[in-house]
Amino acid sequence: MIDSGVRDVGWTTGTLEEPRMTHELTLMAVHAHPDDEVLGTGGLLARSAAEGIRTVLVTCTNGEQGDDSGGLKPGEPGHDAEEVARRRLAEVRESAGLLDIAHLELLGYRDSGMDGWSTNDDPRAFANVPLDESAGRLAELMQRYRPQVVVTYDENGGYGHPDHIQAHRIAMAAAEKTGVPDKLYYTAIPRSGIKQMFETARQAGVELDFDPPDDFGTPDELITSVVDVSAHVDAKRKALEAHASQGENIFLLRMPEEMQRAAFSFETFVRHYCRIDAPEKEEDLFAGLR
Repeated sequence: MIDSGVRDVGWTTGTLEEPRMTHELTLMAVHAHPDDEVLGTGGLLARSAAEGIRTVLVTCTNGEQGDDSGGLKPGEPGHDAEEVARRRLAEVRESAGLLDIAHLELLGYRDSGMDGWSTNDDPRAFANVPLDESAGRLAELMQRYRPQVVVTYDENGGYGHPDHIQAHRIAMAAAEKTGVPDKLYYTAIPRSGIKQMFETARQAGVELDFDPPDDFGTPDELITSVVDVSAHVDAKRKALEAHASQGENIFLLRMPEEMQRAAFSFETFVRHYCRIDAPEKEEDLFAGLR
């Protein structure tokens, strides 16, 4: 049984240590599951680390509702949720090392599963944990690390997953409670980019399991920040490959390398609030802070 209180305090390249309590530039990314850290923020995390910014990844759940080592889907006979959690936690540790993330914090909540799954009703599921409890734990981490910049999902969790929505809620509540972050961002994929990516993938002969709806992604006009992470594409791709247990669900890994490089070279965000003087449109989430 995975302990719902698991926490890797100050994890850094495999070693536990107490984080330094300074006011150095710090980025905190709040994600729902192991592997969520890579696609939307992997390049940002790697780039920030390379620039000397302290990076903190908060992963809220253990990912129990992912595919297990035998390829079994959640709900299928024989699916071992606890084994899945152990494997996925090992994978996120490997990914964090590849992205040079300084501190990995595991809140250890149980994966709620996709919207509408029976697992949504599990009282242990992250989406059902009282907000005061989970947001309180995140608030403690914000007070500990003092991140000037926090990145999480929008109010719909990007695509409606209950755990992504809950990660948004606790990040917002913790930021409000502590008043720590100077800037808070939502991960975003512009609609035009999604359309182009799917069209290019099909032209390259990549088999896709679904067509994104027309309203999938973020309207281009809402994007405030575009970060060039092209120097860290290889680290991002390797980090994604580290989540091997979920590889079947990550269609980008089936795309030709040149298409992966194009897709991974930029990460985009919507700035939800900013308490300092910074440009309206940014190429650096730490603009105005250094």
